[in-house]
Amino acid sequence: MAADRVNIVIDGKRCSGLRGQTVLEVARDHGIDIPTLCHHEALTPAGSCRVCVVEVTLGKRTRTMASCVTPIEQGMKVVTDSEKIRSVRRMVVALLLARCRDLDVIKQAAKRVGLKKNPFPEEDGDCFLCGMCVRACSEIVGVGAIGFANRGPDSEVVSPFSVESSVCIGCGTCATICPARTFTLEKVFKRRSMHTTGGKRDIFRCTVCENHYTGA
Repeated sequence: MAADRVNIVIDGKRCSGLRGQTVLEVARDHGIDIPTLCHHEALTPAGSCRVCVVEVTLGKRTRTMASCVTPIEQGMKVVTDSEKIRSVRRMVVALLLARCRDLDVIKQAAKRVGLKKNPFPEEDGDCFLCGMCVRACSEIVGVGAIGFANRGPDSEVVSPFSVESSVCIGCGTCATICPARTFTLEKVFKRRSMHTTGGKRDIFRCTVCENHYTGA
C-alpha cells in the first residue's frame, strides 16, 4: 500500500522502500552498492563491522550511520560515497586489518576502500568479530551454542563458560556462514578456543560439492 512506502534519496537518486526496511536494503534494491562485512540477508542486522557507514541527512541534521541498521524515513537523504565516508571506511578497515592482517576478506576490503598503508601495528588474528556465526547459531539453528566473551581486544567467540557445549548439534552452520573462512568443520571439532563443541562426531566429505558435513 502507498502508506507503507517511504521515499528517500540515495546519491541523488530517488528511491522508495517499505516502511521498516533499512538504508542498505533499499540501496541494494535500487542497484546501489554499499560494502559490508558482517551482513547476511538471513540474519538480523547487527552493525558490527561499520564498513557500511553512510551519511544520512534528515531535516537539518547530518550523521554518519551504519546503513544496515538504519531504518528509512520519509525525506531522508543518503550519501554512500564521499571523501568523508571513504575516510571513515578506511579507518574501520585499518582497525580490522590490525587485528587480522592475513584474512583475505579483510585484505579485499582494504583494497576496495583504498587503504594502501595501515597506520596501526598488525596482528595475525583469525576472527574479526563480525558475529555472524553467533547470530546464525541462535537465529537459524535455534541453539545458541556459542557467544561472545570478554571485552575489547580480548573479545572472542566461545561456547558458554568455554566448556564443551551440550547443545551443539554439529550442523556446521557457524563454519559455513563465516565470511573469513577462518575455520572448517575439522577445526571446529578439534575444539579450538573459538568454537568448543560437545561430544565427538564423524566428519564426512560430500562427493558432489566436496564440503564437509558431520554425522549426528
